[in-house]
Amino acid sequence: MSTIEDVVRALHGPNVIKTRQRREWLLRNPATNKGLAFSTEERKGLGLLGRLPSTQVTIEQQVALEMEHLQAKPTDLEKYISLAALQDRNEVLFYRVLVENMAELMPIVYTPTVGQACKQYSHIFRAARGIWLTPEDVPHMREILRNVYNQDVRLIVVTDNERILGLGDQGCGGMGIPIGKLALYVAGSGIHPSRCLPISLDVGTNNPELLNDPLYVGYRHRRLSGKEYDDFIEKFVAAVSDVYPRAVIQWEDFKKNNAFRILERYQRRVPCFNDDIQGTSAVAFAGMLAALRITKQKLSQQRIMYVGAGSASVGIGRLVRLGMKAEGSSPDAIRIAQMHCDSVGLLAEGREVTEQQKLDFTLTKAECAKYGLDPSPDMPLEKIISKFKPTILVGATAMPGAFTRTMIQELAKHVEQPLVMPLSNPTSKAECTPAEAIEWTDGRAIVATGSPFPDVEYNGKRRVIGQGNNVFVFPGVGLGAIIAEVREITQEMFLIAARTLADFVSPARLDLGAIYPDQSELREASRAIATAVVKYASHNNLGRKVTDEEAEGLVKACMWYPDYIPVEPV
Repeated sequence: MSTIEDVVRALHGPNVIKTRQRREWLLRNPATNKGLAFSTEERKGLGLLGRLPSTQVTIEQQVALEMEHLQAKPTDLEKYISLAALQDRNEVLFYRVLVENMAELMPIVYTPTVGQACKQYSHIFRAARGIWLTPEDVPHMREILRNVYNQDVRLIVVTDNERILGLGDQGCGGMGIPIGKLALYVAGSGIHPSRCLPISLDVGTNNPELLNDPLYVGYRHRRLSGKEYDDFIEKFVAAVSDVYPRAVIQWEDFKKNNAFRILERYQRRVPCFNDDIQGTSAVAFAGMLAALRITKQKLSQQRIMYVGAGSASVGIGRLVRLGMKAEGSSPDAIRIAQMHCDSVGLLAEGREVTEQQKLDFTLTKAECAKYGLDPSPDMPLEKIISKFKPTILVGATAMPGAFTRTMIQELAKHVEQPLVMPLSNPTSKAECTPAEAIEWTDGRAIVATGSPFPDVEYNGKRRVIGQGNNVFVFPGVGLGAIIAEVREITQEMFLIAARTLADFVSPARLDLGAIYPDQSELREASRAIATAVVKYASHNNLGRKVTDEEAEGLVKACMWYPDYIPVEPV
């Protein structure tokens, strides 16, 4: 395990750049380029006199100018392309712009705009970022990983591109997801960008539109599957363990069955987690806990119905179970507190369920009978709601309109303040809009979404719609795990993250109906979660030993803030 000083130095980054490079190289390297912010002394010492206009500006002036450029762009996709170009030109300025305008730019850097960027990736490709690994690279994966300039990588976000948001297989275009997630890591938790590495496991695509596109830039083959796919993942994990032994791996946008299998296979072998399963579960559970601060109820009093039984819903269900157990609920009560419905219907005895993660939430006939339910595959969701009387309705279907007026009105018959969570991304895939949920419940519903939605005006009162974005969880968990150098990222860490996030939501936000913080509070929320994770790891002998008093200061010391530092010639 490295020293505390080494961790701080690695995550926070240097205080000065000493370089033998001169002139054009410094202007073309995004890690050193300051543009017009280079001082007179730097220009003299680095061979930059005459290479820039004479005026010197501050980073604050540059931020204002970049925002002016962005706001002049006619579409969100053009804003995305402009921000990507800035990141490739001036890294510090890119992150400063993002940190200072988080609420406005998060929907551009990530959902929903990143989905459009992934779909059009080959046609908007400008510059390579990160590492690409194809089946042909298996014999020399380690050599490829060593092609990264900074070899002390502490954080990897990796995708195989098969289940990008709610858009499905996007082939090599899925690289937009690791790049976007790492941008949010850096801006949200202050991990220095030099320690972050996006990776695309480009194992092919089954998307015919991509395979038939003459301009497609990815590996033009059908996807690996079965043993060949599993062997590829094994070789990847082994190579990362050798080359970047201190790196945390975040699995991102893998198809459901692969996602669960990979997580279960490697979560005790390397420090890793799956954001679609565990990050989503923590942010959704945090929203539930925050909503209970409004309704003044206990978790054990809730009945939760999930429409969609994929990785997100199963992940949430697992964390809810853990939370109910911690609250003292009995195993039998926990079993019947949640119902999951997939595309066939309710997960219940009497129908064929083959996926292991779904079997874990399949109710027996006796358990269904406690609610007067005799389930059949064609039973409408409205009837399940009328019998089960859920207090919380969660959507993870990627099917717009999956929450109908009839369903929401039936929900509202039995609950004074139902929590409605249409979580599917991007915005176009949401199960209903917040305005619909509020109208159909006569203004009584508490609503949170997975994608950004505008505030809702109802009966003269403004309702702020909190976004259950994983960005409120994964940067803090990742930062805490890296600082603590944990051997394993446990489910309990996500329970702690959820509780910390729920407590972080201010009373003023709750009064407006928002059960998540504002995006401008992301760094503070991440710091709180990271501190809680470091403390937990220390208490449970999972990582670095620090006292509770030391933990908060250590996390704060590790968080990089994007500002220019001196560049000096060697």
